[in-house]
Amino acid sequence: MNNIHYITNELLTFEIIQEIVMEQKKIELSDEAKVNILKCRDYLDKKMASHSGPIYGINTGFGSLCNVKISNENLSKLQENLVKSHACGTGDEVPSHIVKLMLLLKIQSLSYGYSGIQLETVQRLVDFFNNDVLPIIYTQGSLGASGDLAPLAHLSLPLLGLGEVCYEGKKVSSAEVLEKFKWDPVILKSKEGLALLNGTQFMSAYGTHIILKAYKLSYLADLIGAISLEGFDGRIEPFNELIHFIRPHKGQIQTANRIKEFLDGSEIIAQNKSHVQDPYSFRCMPQVHGASKDAIEYVQKVFKTEVNSVTDNPNVFVDSDEIISGGNFHGQPLALALDFIGIALAELGSISERRTYQLISGLRNLPAFLVDNPGLNSGFMIPQYTAASIASQNKQLATPASVDSIVSSNGQEDHVSMGANGATKALRILDNLERILAIELMNASQAVHYRSPLKSSDFIEMFLSSYRVEVPLVTEDRILHYDIEKTILFLDSLQIESDLLTLA
Repeated sequence: MNNIHYITNELLTFEIIQEIVMEQKKIELSDEAKVNILKCRDYLDKKMASHSGPIYGINTGFGSLCNVKISNENLSKLQENLVKSHACGTGDEVPSHIVKLMLLLKIQSLSYGYSGIQLETVQRLVDFFNNDVLPIIYTQGSLGASGDLAPLAHLSLPLLGLGEVCYEGKKVSSAEVLEKFKWDPVILKSKEGLALLNGTQFMSAYGTHIILKAYKLSYLADLIGAISLEGFDGRIEPFNELIHFIRPHKGQIQTANRIKEFLDGSEIIAQNKSHVQDPYSFRCMPQVHGASKDAIEYVQKVFKTEVNSVTDNPNVFVDSDEIISGGNFHGQPLALALDFIGIALAELGSISERRTYQLISGLRNLPAFLVDNPGLNSGFMIPQYTAASIASQNKQLATPASVDSIVSSNGQEDHVSMGANGATKALRILDNLERILAIELMNASQAVHYRSPLKSSDFIEMFLSSYRVEVPLVTEDRILHYDIEKTILFLDSLQIESDLLTLA
């Protein structure tokens, strides 16, 4: 197995990113990437030696200070000052796995040869990635335009021997880690600070992580929903392909087919039913889950484009002999997509909580609150409260960030995307969804027990047997907090095949 991923101009797909993450691959710059970087830097050095006019961010100030010319002897100091002055993050620390994705995506973007970065600077980022030297970055501080300035400043500080990193599970000074590896601090040249700080890698890394896990949770929503359908003694007819072919939304068809496959061979679903219809939360799983699948697929397309893009400013076009200042750092495409996926994931949690509510309601020959001796035992009464509170919080978090904007930099940066806030909100929604699904699985598995001696499908019976090893049947009241946490860990431990990246 090749445990090295080479950074090239070839498309960086989500399948490749997942492989890098899951297999803990190292990365190396390809010869192609090195040539791109060296060619661009050489051009910029020669341009600055012969050009006396102002070029934004290279020999001028930044933001509303763009008209202040900087002398050539101060260009390196200008870039160092930029990194230090923009390291204004606060709030919670960004999770290490997302920081590592930020490093990967920043390296990828710089490797195309449009950023004027030094090769040694990119190589040091590669060294950080390969040695798990992960800069301490904070969740608050980015407006999602002009790039993720504050987070990327914190990502860049360790290049200079400043700031802190997480190394071997501990927070230590960057200077200490540089000394350990015998790495000299990087001396930034013209343009490099901007190349590092302008970019969308904070939003992109969050979005990438969310998308990868969203596919897994979409699958689990279908599976757990199918188990709930069994526990509720639901009907199979709403999953008949004839219904879905006359309203052929892709995600709807996929959901119906998947749930039918999960239930194939089930004695419970095959038995005669006394009821004519199921509530929407069961009957409309293809329509609701499917709409979220389609949203996730759209968001993946947006982020696939973004992670293969150059998002700093200005951009250096060697072959055209032009340095052009524009706005590729603006996070609006990502902000809209992050809001969209947040809403889509919140809806999966909303319908899940409704199925949980139906299961505990004492309907269809199930005991109230899914426990023997209800009254003496409260059973699953309160986990539904917990799911309801989390589902309600997700509705609040799903309020779009992208419709907001606030003026910064003395009016020069007068419209921003707020995509960074959208990113951190979407991650909270994702984590909340997993908790809601865990609570549904607790209830659904308990309900299926009351359908004995009838069996579900072989697949579902096998899944529930594995689950019962971790979380035994509830026969009388116990502290269900521990069951919730064990169920979340059980869901986390499940390995879902990578082909789900093309089948939400």
